[in-house]
Amino acid sequence: MTHGTTSEKTTGGARRVRALVAVGVGAGILIPSVAAATPAAAAPAPAPAVSCTSAKAGLADKLKRDITAALAGRKGTVAVGLYDRSTKTTCTLRASSAYDSASVVKVTVLAALLWDAKKNDRFLTDREVSLAKAMITKSDNAATSTLWKQLGMTKIKGFLAAAGMTQTKPGADGYWGLTRITVTDEQKLLGLITAKNAVLSDNSRAYILKLMGQVVSSQRWGTPYGVPSGVTVAVKNGWLKRSTQGWRVHSVGAFKGGGHDYMITVLTHGNSTMNYGISTIQGVAKVIHKDLAAS
Repeated sequence: MTHGTTSEKTTGGARRVRALVAVGVGAGILIPSVAAATPAAAAPAPAPAVSCTSAKAGLADKLKRDITAALAGRKGTVAVGLYDRSTKTTCTLRASSAYDSASVVKVTVLAALLWDAKKNDRFLTDREVSLAKAMITKSDNAATSTLWKQLGMTKIKGFLAAAGMTQTKPGADGYWGLTRITVTDEQKLLGLITAKNAVLSDNSRAYILKLMGQVVSSQRWGTPYGVPSGVTVAVKNGWLKRSTQGWRVHSVGAFKGGGHDYMITVLTHGNSTMNYGISTIQGVAKVIHKDLAAS
C-alpha cells in the first residue's frame, strides 16, 4: 500500500510541476530554475565501491579486487562487512544501507535476552533456554515471537542502545523480521559476541557462539562457504520474500582459526530466488576465506 500511495503522490506531483512549467512559459518566469534543475536530475549516482583497509601489506587491495569481482554481474543490492582482528583488516560495501532483517535478527533477540538477564542478575529459565535453542539452531519463528513479545520494545531498544547499534530499527507490531538492519550494526553485534566487553558476559558470549555453531546443516549456507578446515564456524542466516525488492537473503558469521579471528556480514535484497541470493553471498564468502587463509 505504501508504494501505491507514494506512486500516486509522485504522479500528482508531476502533474502539478507540468502545470507550473506551462504557466511559467507564458509568464516568462520559472524557466531558468527548471533548466538549471534538469542536468542534476539526469546524473545517476555512481554505484558504491568495496572499500578495504589492512595492517597486512597487499591484503586490502586483494580483498577489494576479489570481492568486487565476485559481485560483478550479480543482480540485486548487496552490502558487505568484514573485520579480521588478527590482521586489522576491514572491508565494507553499503555499510549503512538498511535491509529487512528476516531471521538474522534472532541473534539480536538472544543477545538482548542475555543482556537483560545479566542486568537482573539471573540465569535463563529452562523455557527460555529451550526457546533460544530452537530460535537459533532451527530458526524457529514461533520461539522468536515468544521471546520478542516477552522482551518488549523497551528492553530490545535498551539492548540496542547499550550495544551501540544505533542504525537498527526494531520491527513494529511484533513483526521482528521487518527490523531494519545494516552491515555496520551487524558487525558491531558480532564484535560483541566474539570479544570481551561490558555489554555481554563471557558466559553469554560463549552461549551465543555455541548455538550459532549448532545450526542445522540445511541452514549452514552463506558466510561459511569455502571456510578452511580447522576454522570454527558460528552462523545465522535469514531469508524472506516480499512483494517489493524480491527475496531478502542474509548471512552473518564468526570464524576463528588458522591465525585469524574474523566476522563476515552479507546482506542482500532484490534477488529473484532464495538460491540466487545464497549464491551471491557464497561467492563473496569464498574469496574472503581464501584471501585471509593465504595471508
